[in-house]
Amino acid sequence: MSPDTVRAPSWPGYAEVHRVTTLLRRESVGGMLLVVAAIAAIIWANSPASEAYFALRDFRFGYEPWHLELSVGAWAADGLLAIFFFLVGLELKREIVVGSLRRLNTAIVPVTAAFAGVAVPALIYVAVVHTQPSLLAGWAIPTATDIAFAVAVLALVGSHLPGPLRIFLLTLAVVDDLIAIAIIAIFYTSDIALLPLGIFAVLVVVYGVIAHRARAWFARTPWAAWVVLLPIGFAAWAFLHASGVHATIAGVALAFTIPVAASRRREANTMDLAEQFEHRFRPISAGIAVPLFAFFAAGVSVGGGDGLLRAVMDPVTIGVVAGLVLGKPIGILLGVRLLTLVTKVRLDPALRWIDLAGVGLLAGIGFTVSLLIAELSFGEGSPHTDDAKIAIMVASLLASVLASCVLLVRNRRYKQLARDEEVDADGDDVPDVYQQPLPPGR
Repeated sequence: MSPDTVRAPSWPGYAEVHRVTTLLRRESVGGMLLVVAAIAAIIWANSPASEAYFALRDFRFGYEPWHLELSVGAWAADGLLAIFFFLVGLELKREIVVGSLRRLNTAIVPVTAAFAGVAVPALIYVAVVHTQPSLLAGWAIPTATDIAFAVAVLALVGSHLPGPLRIFLLTLAVVDDLIAIAIIAIFYTSDIALLPLGIFAVLVVVYGVIAHRARAWFARTPWAAWVVLLPIGFAAWAFLHASGVHATIAGVALAFTIPVAASRRREANTMDLAEQFEHRFRPISAGIAVPLFAFFAAGVSVGGGDGLLRAVMDPVTIGVVAGLVLGKPIGILLGVRLLTLVTKVRLDPALRWIDLAGVGLLAGIGFTVSLLIAELSFGEGSPHTDDAKIAIMVASLLASVLASCVLLVRNRRYKQLARDEEVDADGDDVPDVYQQPLPPGR
């Protein structure tokens, strides 16, 4: 059922909670919370009270016999971020079943752009650090796009940009996340324990069967998922963590079991279970899980001027910044251009190459997944991990500023065209230049 048709509870404070959760579902709000958490971590980690920050981040708790005695930072990276990946999985499945990934002819352009946008940054990073083989482990750091951050920036600067451009970015970012998930599972997993992995698989099946059999109950009873599915999901996550596979993958695996109704089977003004779960849990991801992960992952002690100079000169820093800021837009544009040259596939008529360049720059915002891969790339306590995190934040800032400059100019152009069309519709005379189609690249 639609959330608008559900009768509002009458308990005290509901209106305020509803207002906050509604705000947290906005892409721009989630992106701002992410930035604020990261800035707060950097300031605290470089303040006179920095020891308190690192003591909090490294404080360990949990049940050791189940391999769950983890630091606060590890709980944020392995545990809370699984909530984010659960929502990514829901979005992925919905795109595959009823969205833009359902038809090859509409998905091929952003999918190709996503793969090229992963390959080129990785190649640039490898080219920069190839003289130091020990640094090659970080090749995947500049390959990821932060979907929440990128879409938030687009929402802030692109009020009049063509709708297909946002769909292109969303599809690209979703596929990019899928590639990042595969990279983490394949390249950043070692010493797999088969028994816990088998139990995890069984629990995922049980989780999916229950979700399908009781979908109507979960849809009309908000607390049911917390009581029934959450414990099973947590157990699955714990066994996957014990198996050696990075535990955030559990979020995606569980999300793929949630039923998505085909559009032709849906009734008017209704939401399928995947949509309802995404609606309910997005405020938790945007308001708690991702900001807390960013807070504990972004806290890097620069070490004053000497430390900053060392970080700037580190090949890891150069490779990550070059990969995200240059590699992403080059890869995306090159991939789409090659596709249109060797096949009959063409861009959506509403899009221009300069628009894709802006989105390519926007895809250079790595942040969440890039920070996670940085933590997995080098040994614990390695200075290269901190340098990679500094590089990710600098590159994400540069990418967002450059993308905003391009997209703001394009937004003004489309806004002016929209005004001219309104004047033309009223029957007033307009200059001939506005009656002609926008030439390519303009």
